[in-house]
Amino acid sequence: MPGRVRRDRGFVYWRLLLSQALQSGTLEDRLAYLQELFRAADPEKQADYRERLDISWVYHDSALEGVVYTFPELQAAINEQVVSDASLIPVYDEIRQHKRAIDLVREMAGRKRVVINLEVIKKIYAQLAPDEAEGKGPPKYRKDMPLHRLYFHDISTPDKISYKMRQLIQWINAPETKRSMHVIRLAAKAHSQLLYIYPFSKHSGKVARLLMNLILLRSGYPPAIVHATERQRYYEALKSSENIVAGLVHEAMVSSIESAIRFFETEPILVG
Repeated sequence: MPGRVRRDRGFVYWRLLLSQALQSGTLEDRLAYLQELFRAADPEKQADYRERLDISWVYHDSALEGVVYTFPELQAAINEQVVSDASLIPVYDEIRQHKRAIDLVREMAGRKRVVINLEVIKKIYAQLAPDEAEGKGPPKYRKDMPLHRLYFHDISTPDKISYKMRQLIQWINAPETKRSMHVIRLAAKAHSQLLYIYPFSKHSGKVARLLMNLILLRSGYPPAIVHATERQRYYEALKSSENIVAGLVHEAMVSSIESAIRFFETEPILVG
């Protein structure tokens, strides 16, 4: 019964957040306002926003995995600066691989029609772990149960991964899923399900959040970036229920929209 209570409370929490936003039109109105600000901004300001967003995205997403980069490291790696210290090459490589995965997700979201399938998920993973995919064909799912990992929720046994991945793809693309579920909740649940499957020995967390943001970006939303300060809360949410995770993702989305609005409101924009 305690588990049922947690799920029910999580569901109420999610519904309260979403209903408050949608009934008042706040979330959609703020998103529309952000889109207007972005279109009206000087191209240089748009580029500045994207660079800051990408640095923040890599920083916070990596910190959720327990890896904390400095701002100079992030800026130098993302701007493709020459590595002056050979010891930093692995760090720069990891940052650049993450950035390439973000660019791939953004590019796919910008297509007129993108179907999320197993190939898409494996392509995202291959950007994060190019050494595993290079000359070896499509990336392979994990074959064992990792003894030491960052995430402490239950995960699928290796023999169930392939089946559950196919189930996940079918669910994401089902017409009923799209009709019955708000896109933020759909994205959050897809992310949770992928993390519960945990298909790859490494980077499964990053892949899950990139999949989530691909779903959001293709629907016109900015990425939902879970901040490093929420790391423990995020891990606990994954152990609790999908509804708790969805509430956390909703908060991240609101934060993304509001921080972007503040950025553009304080910057001069082109008129006419």
